[in-house]
Amino acid sequence: MNKNIICLWYNNDAEEAAKFYAETFPDSAVTAVHRAPSDFPGGKEGVVLTVDFTVCGIPCMGLNGGDAFKHSEAFSFQVATDDQEETDRYWNAIVGNGGRESECGWCKDKWGFSW
Repeated sequence: MNKNIICLWYNNDAEEAAKFYAETFPDSAVTAVHRAPSDFPGGKEGVVLTVDFTVCGIPCMGLNGGDAFKHSEAFSFQVATDDQEETDRYWNAIVGNGGRESECGWCKDKWGFSW
């Protein structure tokens, strides 16, 4: 069991993000989806609360926390690539899925995380 897991805050779309990362990057997968039980306070039964996933082998947890916090460049993913073709493939996937180009060779995915 990993003792260090990166927790990423989402505005109720952690499962969508985890699936995108799993489809886009090697050694990535959605490993568990945790849903609200019937007695969850203030929520609807079955709503996704957290999602466990890996990105390039790094364990992460997506937390559907709402829009209380915004992402910044203070946190970013960096993926080592073997060549420009691989870099372009990831870049195009991120930007082509609702992300956007950023400064100095960076891009942001549609959830606001820098790559």
